[in-house]
Amino acid sequence: MWWTICYPGEADTVPDAVFAAVRAVVPEAIPVGVRVSGTDWVDDEPSWDIDQTIPFGHAVKQAGADWIDVSSGGVSPKQKIALAPGYQVPLAEAVKQAVGLPTMAVGLITEPAQANAIVANGQADMVALGRAMRYDPRWAWHAAAELGATVEGPPQYWRCLPSGKNAVFGKTNFGAR
Repeated sequence: MWWTICYPGEADTVPDAVFAAVRAVVPEAIPVGVRVSGTDWVDDEPSWDIDQTIPFGHAVKQAGADWIDVSSGGVSPKQKIALAPGYQVPLAEAVKQAVGLPTMAVGLITEPAQANAIVANGQADMVALGRAMRYDPRWAWHAAAELGATVEGPPQYWRCLPSGKNAVFGKTNFGAR
């Protein structure tokens, strides 16, 4: 479920009601999470920052959210964003620490080692990739190869891997042509 920015005083009205309505009709066996802005990157009032996001995170946790995905603004001409790899990760980390919900980080995360470190260091429980997956739809295969992990792949792809990368599909067995 995707959320729009709510300003102070609104966090306990429409978004809570929408989440409660969704959670009421989605079976408990199906996880429901929320995507929130950790900040709108605007210094003027009114604005949204982590001090509003954390109480909102507590509210959706209490309402039954299974995870929280922390992104950030990008809709105001007044915003001041210092773009860098992982620039939104500190927002996710702050929400994870304060709220205690499984947390997803986003924000120019493109390299396998970078994504792995975010989870390994406890900054987030999950990483979402946007640009990286659009650029490379098989990013997960390439990440697994780089990090020494395996993934499941259909047999018709077993022969397509570059030399030295065939272990990414684990133990596969196929005959000669």
